[in-house]
Amino acid sequence: MTSRVQTLVQLSDELVAELDRRAGQLGVSRSRLIRQLLERQLTEDRATQRTHALIDGYLRMPQTDARDEWGDLDRWTETNTRRNLAALAREEESSW
Repeated sequence: MTSRVQTLVQLSDELVAELDRRAGQLGVSRSRLIRQLLERQLTEDRATQRTHALIDGYLRMPQTDARDEWGDLDRWTETNTRRNLAALAREEESSW
C-alpha cells in the first residue's frame, strides 16, 4: 500500500456541504471522494498535456504525405484494405 500524507485544505461551507452530499450519494467518505476527484482531474490534466505535446509536434514538423520512416502509409492502407476485403469475400463464399 502506498503511504499517505495528510494535508490541510481550507474549503467553504458550501463546498463542504456539497462534498458531503455527493459522498453520501456514493457511499464513500469525504476524504475518499476528494482523493478520487483529485486523481481524476490530475489524470485528465496529464492526458491534455500529452495531447498538446502531440499537436505541438505535428505543428512544428507537419507530415506532408503519408510516407514516413515506416514506409508509405497510403500504400499500406490500400494493400491492407484489399486483403481484408478479399478475406471477407472468401469467408462469405465459404458460408454459402
